[in-house]
Amino acid sequence: MLLSHSLDGDVLRVTLHCNLDIATRAAAVQEIEAFVRACRPRCVILSVPAGEPAPATLSAALRAHRMCQKVGIALEVTGVSTAMQRLFATNIA
Repeated sequence: MLLSHSLDGDVLRVTLHCNLDIATRAAAVQEIEAFVRACRPRCVILSVPAGEPAPATLSAALRAHRMCQKVGIALEVTGVSTAMQRLFATNIA
């Protein structure tokens, strides 16, 4: 299982259980999009494996953020290093 989700009120929590690779990235993004469409949350919290994320994991997080941004849903990524949070913030601004 690549990821799991839970809904807490209007907050959707999505957890990636392992770093993604190029072969699993698209499937993970599609699952996240399906969760968002089905749950219609106010906010999504995406938890990625602690430490330095694999490039495909970071790519999936950025794709999920763009998708959420298009439909007016906030997305927060947890589990990444401070440097990765800064990189993420720079790339989505």
